[in-house]
Amino acid sequence: MGEVGPAFIQPIEHRPKLITGLEAGGIPLIDLSLLTSHSWEGYCKDHPQPISDMVEEMGSPCKDWGFFQVINHGVSPDLRRRVETAAKEFFDLPPAEKNKVRRDELNPLGYYDSEHTKNVRDWKEVFDFTVVDPTVIPLTHEPNDHRLWQITNQWPDYPPDLRNAFEEYCRAVEGLAFKLLETISLSLGLPCKRFNEFFKDQTSFIRLNHYPPCPSPHLALGVSGHKDAGALTVLALDDVGGLEVKRVKPIPDSYIINVGDIIQVWSNERYESVEHRVVVNSERERFSIPFFFNPSHYVMVKPLEELMDEEKQTAKYKEYNWRKFFTTNKLSNFKKLEVENLQISHFKISE
Repeated sequence: MGEVGPAFIQPIEHRPKLITGLEAGGIPLIDLSLLTSHSWEGYCKDHPQPISDMVEEMGSPCKDWGFFQVINHGVSPDLRRRVETAAKEFFDLPPAEKNKVRRDELNPLGYYDSEHTKNVRDWKEVFDFTVVDPTVIPLTHEPNDHRLWQITNQWPDYPPDLRNAFEEYCRAVEGLAFKLLETISLSLGLPCKRFNEFFKDQTSFIRLNHYPPCPSPHLALGVSGHKDAGALTVLALDDVGGLEVKRVKPIPDSYIINVGDIIQVWSNERYESVEHRVVVNSERERFSIPFFFNPSHYVMVKPLEELMDEEKQTAKYKEYNWRKFFTTNKLSNFKKLEVENLQISHFKISE
């Protein structure tokens, strides 16, 4: 696992040397035992001192790092082993078998590899599926086109346990994502479920990543430098590593959580979405399973008024529609669009 060089991510000078909580490989480590307890709903409502401490502990890395690692998160280690085994068995299949569920312009879900990506430096193969099946999104990126498009998961015949394992895994990680979202809401001084309404018809999805050994790792990346456009990413890593944002040493059965662009906008930059990338390994293959927690396609994303009123701030971003991000990114995988992929910087209000 590599460490970020100075040309990639410059250290942020105001970041504290030590923050509340443990550290794992350079990023904060948070124990979610309280979050996953049966009394969470009561804690969420009344937030006594133990939960208040954890809320503060989570707010610090959201503000100063954009990443943190969690343990005791409530997702069964046995279930995680099961999905990891199923993912490896799928990627071990012959190309002809994997291509039976290859994505295309009619359905952006399914399998694809580095030969079919726009960025030739990306060295990986991928399998995508949505948490809500089917998921409804706009048909085009055009702002005045209100037609909807229903996308459906493509499940392979082999391995036979893959679908059942991942449908169960979806439910478990989705539950964790909502609890993280609620804790982040509390850390901003908002009601526990302030963000939940935005996920009624969520467009969340899971991606299985396989990075084969690369003979020329200096010429390729697993994933080029980027920021995640959604709200949160819940990332399961194997022991090979490769994520570069500071230095990440994943603890067995832990998850890496990163703040996405949407939370950066909702919080009016109180919290930060950080650029990161994935490097490849010349000797060992590696796997990862990110859960991208995304709101409904019709959600209008903008800084929350109650946060600006509290601090007497002005909005740092113009309002935008989540579908413009989701749809342009999906369609641009297959054909050249006359618009560039949107970034939140396009909606930044000049000071």
